[in-house]
Amino acid sequence: MKKFLSGNEAFAEGVRLARPQVISAYPITPQTTVVEALASMVEEGSLNCEYLHVESEHTALSAAIGAAATGARTFTATSSQGLLYMAECLTYASGGRFPIVMMNANRALALPWNIYGDQRDSLSLLDHGWIQVYAENNQEALDLALMAYAVAEDERVSLPVMVNVDGFALTHTYESVEVPEAPAADAFLPLYRTANRFDFEQPVNIGYSAGPEFNRYYQYWHHRDMLSAEVVVEEVEARFAEVFGRVYPGMVDAYRCEDADFVLVTLGSVAGLARDVADELRAAGKRAGVLRIRYLRPLPVRPIAEAVDGAAAIGVLEQDISFGDAGTVFTNVLSALGRLGMARPAVNFIGGLGGDDISRDQMRACFADLERLAAGQSAAGRVVFLGIDDEEGGPR
Repeated sequence: MKKFLSGNEAFAEGVRLARPQVISAYPITPQTTVVEALASMVEEGSLNCEYLHVESEHTALSAAIGAAATGARTFTATSSQGLLYMAECLTYASGGRFPIVMMNANRALALPWNIYGDQRDSLSLLDHGWIQVYAENNQEALDLALMAYAVAEDERVSLPVMVNVDGFALTHTYESVEVPEAPAADAFLPLYRTANRFDFEQPVNIGYSAGPEFNRYYQYWHHRDMLSAEVVVEEVEARFAEVFGRVYPGMVDAYRCEDADFVLVTLGSVAGLARDVADELRAAGKRAGVLRIRYLRPLPVRPIAEAVDGAAAIGVLEQDISFGDAGTVFTNVLSALGRLGMARPAVNFIGGLGGDDISRDQMRACFADLERLAAGQSAAGRVVFLGIDDEEGGPR
């Protein structure tokens, strides 16, 4: 069924179809309308679950952990400072191997206080043991709500998933979205069953401590199973295509990269504009490519390397900055290439901070910079802030 939905409404529809048994909710802009929509579904009876309106984001994830420990399928959502407030709980959820799904509406971090979208919130927490995936549009947001549970609950993975949706650019923007029928969703995502839960008949110990002689095993298993998610994602997406007819490309989405002289790497909703500009350049005889990273954890090392293998230069355009270094996505991409001995001249473009618009002209400038880099006419390793004159440094 086609519906005209915002990204938040689309995601809520995906959650409804996943049939969570417990939702723990605390509102924060621009996530609020997700949990509002779910509350309405519970009230009207189209979603049968326990809806907990808690007093903080910290409690929202704590409640989700407690519910997951009883064997319930759980959902929560947050954004920005709310995600940071949850940070203490993130490793409890992942270390406990609870397959919680959480939607994060990407939003800038304070200070300065700002409600608009960039990706510093989720990217600052990559090391907390959650699978992280980034939606490009509202249809993908809805579909990821379903697929995230299938990945998280696979016994080879058993880890929580954070689905990131660009604040306002997607969360409050309306698009035509295909909403699956409930029987198809039920066929794709069966009821959740797990042995990792409290059981009075067969008691287990959950949330225990492990000293130095055992702790390393738990960290290794966590890492191993996170890496297993790459195969599981491919299997889940193949099954999703069989049931719903929509095909997704796996860990990364490579566009016109096969013969590209230079490739721009990005994630999230800005990829659409990048592809449009790449098409313009192709029409002018310039071989540009775009690589959208969908899953940043686990890091898709080989898919990234294969996509840029033939390129003479790469750029990474991202909506975050690790102060004093470079963008987090940039350092991850260079790490992936370096591990396979595939170093390439690279430039890091920082844009969209605090919801700043990334314009078509700025995108063209990024590609022009890469073209010069591929020709050996500019220096590699630079961090370029879009819209900032290095000599002026912007307003103070």
